[in-house]
Amino acid sequence: MQVEKVINNNIIRTLDENSNELIVMGSGLGFKKKPGDPVDKTKIEKIYRLQDHAQSRTLEDVLAGISLEVIQTVNEIVERGSALLGVKFSDAVYIAMADHVQFAIARAKNNIFVPNALKNEICSFYPNEFEAGLQAVEIIQRRLDVSLIDDEAGFIALHFISALQEDQNIESARVMTELISNSLRVLKYQCHLDLDTDSLAYRRFITHLKYFSRRLFKLTSSDEPPIDIAMYQMIKSQYKAAYLNVLKISSMIQQVYKKELSNDEMIYLTIHINRLMEVNGLKKERISPNNLI
Repeated sequence: MQVEKVINNNIIRTLDENSNELIVMGSGLGFKKKPGDPVDKTKIEKIYRLQDHAQSRTLEDVLAGISLEVIQTVNEIVERGSALLGVKFSDAVYIAMADHVQFAIARAKNNIFVPNALKNEICSFYPNEFEAGLQAVEIIQRRLDVSLIDDEAGFIALHFISALQEDQNIESARVMTELISNSLRVLKYQCHLDLDTDSLAYRRFITHLKYFSRRLFKLTSSDEPPIDIAMYQMIKSQYKAAYLNVLKISSMIQQVYKKELSNDEMIYLTIHINRLMEVNGLKKERISPNNLI
């Protein structure tokens, strides 16, 4: 293994045995090195394997301007998150995470703390990812002696949520979390549905909303079989109250996100909302057809 490029005293670029680019980190790994020099493998702390040339260059740019201590902190954050969430993240996660942590630390040192409007929703809908965010805040405090507020744990959680779906960016994760929150708000305030957040029906509904939001923004396709028109009409008629609530959610989505729900999505939402209504002892029938307008 030879040095291809010295990025800074602690970061170098090299090639593996198949001529794939690697970004390699270690204390003093690039100090007084030049292209062609052998890589001191005893100093290697982390090897980043990126999927394409553009990602590799982006990671170079990000890591070049970050101290070794912050890079080591980010490595621990991602490793801890990977263990907690039970997934092996691609090394692309380090790009966004390192960039975010660097700016979060800079803001905190200047006593600038950005509130996270979706913190409670992230905590509720993605509790494991939020816990990973809280652990990241603890790691930053322990390793760098920088205190961050819990709102920052929510922002870091969004990076984990995004990384769990490699076709999704952090803005998509934020919008999807917002969509789930807005849908629940419609049920609570417009439909006057008192949700039992401890019920199995509620947990299933949240899971459905996560996949529903991904499909709505075309990040994935539905695995559900299509519903024929006869089934659509039967469920719409049988679960009139639940369907009325879905119409209100659909109206919100059209207004806020400019998206149209398919008949299939309307019916699957109807089925889940009917379960929620049954859990709360609400009747699902005898709703006047006029109320469906």
